[in-house]
Order: sequence, then C-alpha cells, then structure tokens
Amino acid sequence: MEPLNVLMVGTGEYTTGFVGTGGSASDKKVGVVGLSMFDLRRRGKVGKLGMVGVNGTKYPAIREHLHKNITLAYNNLDTSFESFPSDDTKDPDAYKTAIDALKPGDAITIFTPDTTHYPIALYAIERGIHVMITKPAVKLLEHHIALLAAAEKHGVYVYVEHHKRYDPAYADAKFRAKKLGDFNYFYSYMSQPKFQLETFKAWAGIDSDISYYLNSHHVDICDSMVSQLGYIPVKVSASASKGVATSLGCHESTEDTISLLVHWEKKDDPSKHATGVYTASWTAPQKAGVHSNQYFHYLARDGEITINQAKRGYDVAEDAAGQLVWYNPFYMRYAPDEDGNFNGQSGYGYVSMEKFVDGCRSVNAGELKPADLDKKGLPTLRNTIATTAILEAGRRSIDEGREVRIEQRDGNWSLL
Repeated sequence: MEPLNVLMVGTGEYTTGFVGTGGSASDKKVGVVGLSMFDLRRRGKVGKLGMVGVNGTKYPAIREHLHKNITLAYNNLDTSFESFPSDDTKDPDAYKTAIDALKPGDAITIFTPDTTHYPIALYAIERGIHVMITKPAVKLLEHHIALLAAAEKHGVYVYVEHHKRYDPAYADAKFRAKKLGDFNYFYSYMSQPKFQLETFKAWAGIDSDISYYLNSHHVDICDSMVSQLGYIPVKVSASASKGVATSLGCHESTEDTISLLVHWEKKDDPSKHATGVYTASWTAPQKAGVHSNQYFHYLARDGEITINQAKRGYDVAEDAAGQLVWYNPFYMRYAPDEDGNFNGQSGYGYVSMEKFVDGCRSVNAGELKPADLDKKGLPTLRNTIATTAILEAGRRSIDEGREVRIEQRDGNWSLL
C-alpha cells in the first residue's frame, strides 16, 4: 500500500507538545500526533507531512522544540514538515489553503478547539480527504449527523481519536463485559490538576467545557461496552460546580466539575434499565501525582469490573517533584529502544494514530470500504453517535435546567 500523506491541523500540546512558551508540563511534553506521525513516516506508512495553524510566527520555536526533544532524542528522527501559513503570517483560514494543497485520499488530523472541528472536517470531507478528529468529534448531534452523511457521500474514512479504547485494561474490560450479562450501573471519574487551566484559559468555558474534554473518554468507553449488549442512552440530566477555575482567571462561565447522569435502556427489552454516572474535573490538586486521575466501576448482572488507571503499580519518587508520581508509559512510552529509536509503538496513544493511518491506506488501496471499518467496532463517526448525543444533552441539561431525552427512531437520532 502507498504511504499516506497527512496534514496535521493544530499546532498545540497534543500535536507538538509546544504550548506557546515552550514544552508542556503535562504528560505530553513532546506531543502525541507529531511524534507518532514522524515515526510512522520512518516506518514507511506515512509519506508527506504538513502542519497548519493560525499563527505562523510560532513555527521557528516549534521546529526548534521538535528538533531538541525528538530529533536529538530518537536517533535523528526526521521532524520536517511543510507549514501553513508562512512563518511571518497569521491566518485563521490557513487550513483551507493547506487542505486545498492535498489530493483525494490524503488525510488530516484535527486537534483544535472543539467548535472548529465541524467546519474543518466538513471542508476536508467534501474534497475527498480522510479525517481524524480528536474527541469530542463535535459539540452538536446535528453536526455529527451532517459529517456522517458527507463522509458517506464522498467515500472517506472519518475516525474519532478515542484512544482510551486501546488502553489494554479498558479493551480487556470491554471483552469481559460481554460475558457478564445485562448492564446495570457504570460510574467513572477523570480529572486533571489545576495547572492545566493555564494551557486551557483561551477556550475553557468559552469554546467548550470539562465534560466535552474529559467525560468524552468514559462516555465513549461505556457506550462501546454496553452497545454490544443492546443498550442505548434514553435521557440525560447534568449538574456542575463552579468557583475554582474562575478564581484562577478563567472565563466567568467556566465550570470546575461536571457530572452526567445517563439512563440507559435495552433496545429489544425496554423493561431493562441501567444507570451511568460520568464525572470530570480540571480542578484537581496541583500535586495530585498524576496528570490524569481516571477510573471506573462497571456492574452487570453476573459480575463487576473496577479499573483504576491512575495508579498502575508504577510509583516514581523524584526530588524535583517533591512527591510520589505515577507515570503512564502505557499511553505514550517515550524511552528509546536499544538502538536509540522511538520505542512507543505499543502505547495506546500511538496505536490509535496507527489504526487511523492503516484504515486510510486500506480504503485507498481498495481493500476495505469505510463501512467495513465501522463493522470492526473502531471509533468511527457512525460508532460514536451516542457519545455526541450524551455530551450535548448534558450541556443542554445544565444550560436549560432540565432533563434531556435522546430519541432514536428508524436509525435517526434527536434530542428532545
């Protein structure tokens, strides 16, 4: 199969590990998207690479950051890319110029503020470009449905980057859930330390909220576990706490913690109900010891599953940190191999990127159609509709002070 040409849309932390003043202080110090794509190019799966943002004046610092932290760290790994706009230009529509330079069958990755996902993805899809979108795919159910229709019309693969599906423990839990009978209860919690709000101030509470940002992980995991048992979400109510983020200088509308209460129902037996509670916060203690505290409890008729993916039996005590720290090398393993090359191909952050690249190449080679990838259970647009519906319903529940119903009729989704 031919290598896949990829345009990376967005120049921030998840793509480059660069946050304006230098490397991120999070667990993504050298990014995920860029590093994965550079290594996939080394392995022959990716061809030409490009990157597009709004502010071209950042590129000299980004290139220096990538050279220092990737090229020099991994045996002179090539970190070159074509950039849009030029280094002396700022252009909010540069993504259009960059996408127009691609050819049908090429691909883009979208790691930008949530409200920009829809217009960027649609622009690419209409030009025959495959698309990866970071979670949440979009904020509105109607936009999700519109992108799905466009993708089917143009025959392209659209993949939502729900990397927690490839976390070994989470993937094993999904497999085991099939044997535990009817779904009964799910509870999840995910948080990040307050210092992350320094990175998010430009959009937190303005462009999106903590539920879209973090609850999206466990809502998708739960849906992937229980949809295989025939359960669908039918109504959502949500509540939010407030006061900490705003005291740290975030926009006045920024909530600290959001909890979603979701009622699930078995499609072929409406007498069977289940409950899901999903909580996310970005106001955890500064020295929580983990970048992302994350765990869930799943209860079914014939058993239960509990996973704590914050503390994985790997404790590190460092004088510089002044505390115990729990790292997550299962996500992105940054330690090089014995030859000095990047060695994180088994990390679930990398696996998610490679799944997208492999899917695009298979479609381009005529070996698979996008619908075949839907059937594999991958986090495609079609397989993530419920997640978008739940997240939007939660936002509307908070804004409107009411319970929001999710209705499916003849394959069509709507919120009431």
